Amino acid sequence: MTDANGHGGEVRRAALSADPIALAAHTALVDDPRMGAETSFVGRVRDHDPDAAGAVTALEYTSHPDAERILGEIAARAAVRTGSLIAVSHRIGRLAVGDAAVVIAVASPHRAEAFDACRAVIEDIKRELPVWKRQIEADGTTAWKGIGG
Repeated sequence: MTDANGHGGEVRRAALSADPIALAAHTALVDDPRMGAETSFVGRVRDHDPDAAGAVTALEYTSHPDAERILGEIAARAAVRTGSLIAVSHRIGRLAVGDAAVVIAVASPHRAEAFDACRAVIEDIKRELPVWKRQIEADGTTAWKGIGG
């Protein structure tokens, strides 16, 4: 795909998965001899949250039926704008502390575009992707977090 200025880019993966997601699989998808820079992001479940009274033990992610399509649109915008190759996945279901919730791999001709595309994808995921999480604390307390959280 290319934009009006002839910039190319490609989404090699944009998926929701109930199965574990791995960075190595994503970086393999964007491995390309035309690209001089590669960057990645892994968002993991952590054992605390500023809004939690106690330790966080798990997150449960749920999604809207259109979420995978929207994830693809988010990745495509960044790919076209930066001429990057992008592979991104978001987990759904119950995740334990330390599990990867979001994995993004980007390959670009130059480092600035790689960093820009990776940041754009995660920031747009946080703002736009219809995925919600239920945070579970050690004492059994739960709290729902939505888009933008």
